[in-house]
Amino acid sequence: MASPNGPRRPERSRLRVLVPALIGLLSVALSSAAALAEKANAPIPAATLALMAARGTDAASPIVLRAYKKESEIEVWKRNGAGRYVPIKTYPICRWSGQLGPKTKSGDRQTPEGFYTVAKSQMNPNSRYYLSFDIGYPNAYDRAHGGTGSAVMVHGVCSSMGCFAMTDAVAGELFSIAREAFSGGQRAFQFQSFPFRMTAANMARHRTDPNIAFWRQLKEGSDRFEATGEEPVVSVSGGRYAFAPSPDPAKEAAFVALHKDESDRIAGLVDGGAAAVRTTYSDGGQHAFWAARIRQGFPVGDISRPEALAYAGQEVVLIPAHHRPPPVPEAVWAEWIGRGSPSLALRTTDFVPPYEAGTDRIAAGVARYVQTSARTYAQTWPSLARAAIEAEMPPPAFTPLQPQIEKVAQR
Repeated sequence: MASPNGPRRPERSRLRVLVPALIGLLSVALSSAAALAEKANAPIPAATLALMAARGTDAASPIVLRAYKKESEIEVWKRNGAGRYVPIKTYPICRWSGQLGPKTKSGDRQTPEGFYTVAKSQMNPNSRYYLSFDIGYPNAYDRAHGGTGSAVMVHGVCSSMGCFAMTDAVAGELFSIAREAFSGGQRAFQFQSFPFRMTAANMARHRTDPNIAFWRQLKEGSDRFEATGEEPVVSVSGGRYAFAPSPDPAKEAAFVALHKDESDRIAGLVDGGAAAVRTTYSDGGQHAFWAARIRQGFPVGDISRPEALAYAGQEVVLIPAHHRPPPVPEAVWAEWIGRGSPSLALRTTDFVPPYEAGTDRIAAGVARYVQTSARTYAQTWPSLARAAIEAEMPPPAFTPLQPQIEKVAQR
C-alpha cells in the first residue's frame, strides 16, 4: 500500500529550491531599494553647508539654479536671511549638446534656454542616469513658438541628448540641495538657462547672431534677478518673455539703473569697434575641468559623442575688431583754434583768420567774376556756385610744378 505522503515529496523538493531563490530575489530587491533610498537621501556635503552658512543661508532656504551653456556651468543661488538670493556654488557641466540658442523641437539635440520651473514631482530618484530632475521643458514660451519635446533633465553620467549631464557625484549633490529646499517649504524652484553669461561684452560680441532678439529678453530677466536679488516673476506676452516689476520700488529702481547701464555699455562697445562673432559647436560642449579629469582617467560614465568636443566653441569672426579713437572734446579743439592758441605761430605770413577779416574774403575774391555787393559767406556762395555752373568763372591758373627729377638733381 502506497504511503499517503508519497505524492507530496516532489512538491516539498521544489519548495526547498524555490524558497531560497525567492528569498534571494527579495533580498536583492530590498538591497536595490535601499541603495536607491541611500543615494536619493544622501546629505549635502559639509563643505557646501559651510558655504551656505557663510552667505547667511541654510539647506532649507529656497534655491534658484542658473545654467550657462558656453561656460558649461550651473550655479546654485539661495535666499539669505535678508530675503535676497546670493550665489553659493558653481558646478562644472560634463556634457551639454547642440548649439547656442533655444530648443525648438523634439530630437534636435538642443539644450534649452529660458526660464523654467521645477516642482517636487519632477525629481526622479529612480533615474537611469543616477539621479535627475526634469527642468520643465517646454515652458509657456516654448509652446507659444511651437516647441516640442520633453524629459529634458539635469542628471548624472556624462552623456547628453539635450540634457545637462553633470556626472553622478555632482548630480547627487544638486539633487540633495533641491530636496532640502523642498523639505524647507519651497514648492518649486526656478531654473534659468542662458547661452552664456549675460554680460555686456558677450552681448556685444554676439550682436549679429540670429538669436540676439531672444537673448535680449533673457538678458532683461538676468539683469532683473541680479539687480533685485528676487526670483523674476515670468510670464509670456505676445510670444515674448515678460517680467513683473518688483513690488519694492527701490529694487525696481536698481533694476532700471542696471539695465540702462548695461545697454549703454553694449552700445559703447559696439561704437568702440568690438568684434562680432558667432560661436559654433559640432555638438555641444564640456567644462575644461571635466576634460582634464577624463584625460587623467577619472571615471564619469558614458560620454556622448566625445569626438565632437574637438570642435566645441569655435568662434567665427563676422565683424573684425577695429579701434575707433575717441572724439576730441569740443573744449580741446576750441582751444586749438582759438585766438590764444599756440598754433597761431604756425600760420603763414598772409593768413588772416575769418574772425579777424574786415570783409568776407570769399566775396572779395570773386568780385571780379560775380557782380555782387554781398559781404557774407552765406550771401556770396550761391552767386559763386551759379557763376561756376554757368561757366562765367574761368578755371584757376596754377603755376606749373617743377619736375621732381629736376628738384632732386638740384640738391
